[in-house]
Amino acid sequence: MDYDKLLKRAQKSMPESVHEKSRFEIPKVMGRVEGNKTIIVNFLQIASHLHRDPDQMLKYVLKGLATPGEKRGNNVVFGAKIPASRINEKIKQFCDEYVFCTECGKPDTQLTKEGKVLYLKCAACGSRHAVKGL
Repeated sequence: MDYDKLLKRAQKSMPESVHEKSRFEIPKVMGRVEGNKTIIVNFLQIASHLHRDPDQMLKYVLKGLATPGEKRGNNVVFGAKIPASRINEKIKQFCDEYVFCTECGKPDTQLTKEGKVLYLKCAACGSRHAVKGL
């Protein structure tokens, strides 16, 4: 048998999950506008799904949107009318910086602090690199 036939046979025997490019999707925010405030009802669930501290993620999003805000119970309240698309965009930027591995692109990472330096360590490929502090 030649190489191409062996390769095709090996690829057919592999599980379908190996061929998936994107197994991870960032959840979209759900919320409502009340007066001059925007209330997001699933922010804590998004942070949990990303395996990140909700307070760190909220701090990043608030800074990026240049608006005041706070956690109230299970909700997050922003002090301005903000479209969901802008909030989703900031969460995606947070993921690009603090969730996805720069080497393999997988979300199987953990933030660790050594001294004053914050590192993003990937459980999938083992890489580790320094990131900006939150």
